[in-house]
Amino acid sequence: MVEQLSKLTTEKRNKRTMQMDQLSTIEVLQTINQEDKKVAAAVEAVLPQVEIAVDHIYQSLRQGGRLFYIGAGTSGRLGVLDASECPPTFMTDPELVQTVMAGGIEAFTNAIENSEDNEKQGANDLKEKSITDKDVVIGITASGRTPYPIGALKYAQRIGAYTVGLSCNENAQISQWANCPIEVVVGPEVLTGSTRMKAGTAHKMVLNMISTTVMVKLGKVYENLMVDLHASNHKLRERAKRIIMEITNVSYSKAGEMLERANKEVKPAIVMIEAGVSLDEARKAIEASNGYVRNAIQVAKQQQHS
Repeated sequence: MVEQLSKLTTEKRNKRTMQMDQLSTIEVLQTINQEDKKVAAAVEAVLPQVEIAVDHIYQSLRQGGRLFYIGAGTSGRLGVLDASECPPTFMTDPELVQTVMAGGIEAFTNAIENSEDNEKQGANDLKEKSITDKDVVIGITASGRTPYPIGALKYAQRIGAYTVGLSCNENAQISQWANCPIEVVVGPEVLTGSTRMKAGTAHKMVLNMISTTVMVKLGKVYENLMVDLHASNHKLRERAKRIIMEITNVSYSKAGEMLERANKEVKPAIVMIEAGVSLDEARKAIEASNGYVRNAIQVAKQQQHS
């Protein structure tokens, strides 16, 4: 097992950082920065695979499916970070994008390292989510050999769910159980084996890309604005008002008034203003347009003139 691990790119020593303990503060920082610059290029190399994953996830969510991230340690934490941002950013149901993490939610703040070694537990934890063949499961593991997400992907494939393997090694073990393998090879870490660094950064970038692009395709973005954000606190309500002002050119007070009339929902507020329709008419236009605000405005205008 030790010999197998030593062959993994993520476990190899980085020849450019072997003198790190002798460097000055700024030299250590510059070294880390130089290595970090390689991450974006590694992600760019796998964009075709990410595209395949995104298109399948989009179709699955359109048909009532859900998206699950599953991982251990840093990989699981990255899944939690991305999934937890979907409801406030895109007003999604918390059940739509979820994370299953080795050791449970307690492992987010307290390392429970041995939990990742149980392949059967990965399958059992995913099974508890009652997944179906409509769902998509993304197994996240820097090494590509972590038993917990591998067990989950094996189970997901057995029940017909679409599987994605996100790793940082070529010919990763988890890729054998993925309909769509994504291997982001960032090279050896600055600190040998510390995959919270370049590997973690790469995985965060890919997960951000996946969730954001899927939500764009689901109509939750207008231009580059978050028109489906959940205006649940003062900061988000202010952002919602600015978005309405930006799109419709109304005053701050008018934006606030329309946001309240739309029950703090940005999309219908925009359609109400732009098309001059009621809340009910705006919602019907949004539904008829599959959530796309740009199309909903046109639909509502046409209904006004018909």
